[in-house]
Parts: sequence; structure tokens; C-alpha cells
Amino acid sequence: MNRDLTNYRKSYEKSILDEKNLPDSPFELFSRWFSEVENAGGVEEANAMTISTIGTDGFPKGRIVLLKHYDKNGFVFYSNFLSEKGRSMANNNKVCLSFFWPNLERQIIIKGIVEKINEEQSIAYFKSRPIGSQLGAWASKQSERIESREILEAKLKSLEKEYSKKEIPKPPFWGGYCVKPVEFEFWQGRANRLHDRIRYKDIEMNWKADRLSP
Repeated sequence: MNRDLTNYRKSYEKSILDEKNLPDSPFELFSRWFSEVENAGGVEEANAMTISTIGTDGFPKGRIVLLKHYDKNGFVFYSNFLSEKGRSMANNNKVCLSFFWPNLERQIIIKGIVEKINEEQSIAYFKSRPIGSQLGAWASKQSERIESREILEAKLKSLEKEYSKKEIPKPPFWGGYCVKPVEFEFWQGRANRLHDRIRYKDIEMNWKADRLSP
């Protein structure tokens, strides 16, 4: 396997990120960008984000999860607490989120501290999920080795029969997490690789913005 990718080229020229137009809060800029990405089209899941954790083996690992809620308190997603990422976050609560929106040539990187949300909020979200997704949370021992796909599908069929006439409870090992940011970096692609990079840092409960060299 040997493939040369050096001819992959793209000039980024769709927008700019100027200090003159920065809001005081990075949450406000995030919300603005998120809406612009949605309205521009071309991205099926604007809420898809990479969460990077430090594993119990000491290696970093990133994977895609879906953002389900955000406000001034942080960014919420849901997962299995016993999964690889769940165990990683229990061991080290410092994580990183990143969004990549190629339709507007933008990235956002968020460093933060992750914690579980309250059980009531997790239950409310679980009940809002499609029945298949609810049963899937019970069927999968996420990140554990499995012998075959057939075992997983058989488990799902068994659960469908078990809960055909009763409410599906939220698994005790499943729920929500909130990432509380300590730093945002907004990246806007620009021509000649001279990209705009604006960093907000939380300094004594106040956000301070500065420009980073590309």
C-alpha cells in the first residue's frame, strides 16, 4: 500500500474571523456558527463532534458522538458509562471536543471537564429516543468483545419480545455527560494557509480572547 496524496489541494476563502466582530462569550460565537452551518446546508449532522479522551492505557483516542444539548453550562451527549470512553472519562475527566464543518471551512476545538448530568435529565432524554435506540442501549455491552453480529441481533429480538407491552426503562449504565469548557478555539480557513484562529480562555471566571498564529 503506497499512495501519494500531496496533490490534494484546497484554497479556503469562504469567510473570515475578525476580532472586531467577536462576542464576549465563546458560547455566543459557537451558537452563531452552529446556526450558520445548519442554514448553509451540505452537512447532514452538524451536531456530530469528535470527543477525545485519555484511555486507561495512556493513549489518546477520538471518536464521533452526537451533541444533544448546549447552553452556557456546557455541551451534553449520551453514552454507555461502561464503554471504553466511559471508563476513560471516569479515570481522567479532562476531554476535548472538536467540530469540523467543511461546508463553511470551519473548526471548533473545546477543552473541558466532563461530568455526568443528573439522572432525571438522562431519563427524560432516554424516553424521547426511538424504541429501537432504547432497546439498543440494553442490547449492547458497548466496547466489549463479541463473537458475532448474530449474537447482538438475537439479543435485540429477545428484548423486543420482553418489552413488547411495557415501558422500556433507562439502563442504569447509560446516561448523559456534560463537558464544561475551559477553552475554545475557533478556526476559520483562509487563503494561503493563513487561517484565522481565535482562542477564548476562561481566566478567573471571565473569557479572554486572543489570536493565534496559523
